[in-house]
Amino acid sequence: MSFINQSSITSMTKARRAISFMQTEPRLRRAYFDCRYGQLHMRYAIPAGGGFDEATTLLCLPGAPGSGRFFAPLLLPLGRDRSVYAPDLPGCGESDGGAEALSSAETAEALGDFLDSMHVRQVDLLAHEGGVQIAVALLQQRPTQIARVVLSPDTDAVRSEARSLRHPSLVIDLRAADERAHGGSEFERQAAQLREFLGLA
Repeated sequence: MSFINQSSITSMTKARRAISFMQTEPRLRRAYFDCRYGQLHMRYAIPAGGGFDEATTLLCLPGAPGSGRFFAPLLLPLGRDRSVYAPDLPGCGESDGGAEALSSAETAEALGDFLDSMHVRQVDLLAHEGGVQIAVALLQQRPTQIARVVLSPDTDAVRSEARSLRHPSLVIDLRAADERAHGGSEFERQAAQLREFLGLA
């Protein structure tokens, strides 16, 4: 007759938890995708399960300087149940761009190229600062493809923009998403608020 001591049971339990945690955490990646201005550099998260039963895709639209790096802290908490994409906008960061600075409408068209190439049927938008006008342009170009919209920061101008939308919208101040400048508790609160609004509470 064999016996398993308590320390062995504890070790096995910890190992199972670690494996379970690894299986539920999203995979974080970087890649390039084609658009009409060349290639878009993208940071993204994919659910661990592979994505067949995931929630609506989330596209993150940064403000100046147009780098998706701003959304990097949110990829992990928001990517557990859905694909989340945070591009460097055309002509910004590591993305190719046009010969001249692009308008919000032209940038939206380039992001539309990406959505088409990925065969995304429906998408939620998360836009910060200058990304708000790109989100508005995308809503005008693809009104039936956009589900929900989150706009930041929480200013009078952004709240006014949100009130004019026909889509479900949330106004939040994502400047606290930068953990280096703010406490982790505020970041966790905002991530939870986003997950609840986007249907992932």
